[in-house]
Amino acid sequence: MVAVPARTDPLAPLLDLPGVSAAVAGAREALVPVHNHTVNRRGWPATSAEAALRGARASAAIDGAPLLPAREEHVSDPVLAGAVRVADEAGRLLATWKTAPLQALARLHVLAATDLVEDSQTLGRPREGTSARLSLLADLATGGTSVPAPVLVAVVHGELLALRPFGTADGVVARAAARLVAVATGYDPRSLAVPEVGHLRRAAEYRAAAAGFAGGTEEGLRAWIVHCCAAWETGAREGMTIAEARNV
Repeated sequence: MVAVPARTDPLAPLLDLPGVSAAVAGAREALVPVHNHTVNRRGWPATSAEAALRGARASAAIDGAPLLPAREEHVSDPVLAGAVRVADEAGRLLATWKTAPLQALARLHVLAATDLVEDSQTLGRPREGTSARLSLLADLATGGTSVPAPVLVAVVHGELLALRPFGTADGVVARAAARLVAVATGYDPRSLAVPEVGHLRRAAEYRAAAAGFAGGTEEGLRAWIVHCCAAWETGAREGMTIAEARNV
């Protein structure tokens, strides 16, 4: 009998890039105290909801929406409105993401882009020529890789930014998908971090690193993963401020 070689993990080489393993370890360690915080042992739904709202505001701001005060009641900017809708429903999409990520992406786009497109028939429908890469991404998200969760989070995020599968609200969709990956893999199971704040605070680096990822060079891939891990560390600190604010 001829032995059939085991399937090669397509993302495994990313772990050998300089600085990636250390960045992954740092990102993982940063989330531990957030989940162990006294407030988050029982009161995590409230802190998770606040983290989602802060993430929505930061995600929209990355794409040019005004960064409104946290308690601003009226949301008129269409990008921000879409990001808030995404944040409100993301938790309910987790089960769909785990089994049918393409359906979850379509729903994310409907939520994010409703106020941005004139033809409602385009909502949730990937652009022509993107289906093959989206299918590969779905395979990775549903067990096609065993790399550490922070790496998978970065890859899903970066690939969606590079592919721009819908042509509108792709940034909001990509950042929301990254959150879903983090929850689904157990990296941030209660969605307490706010990585979008990390990306926003280094917006120029974020865009440059995303472009590098899209270019596909080893340095581009390395820089993107390291940037994403750093953003999650910042997001963990933001999550701690939410917990501390409730610990009074």
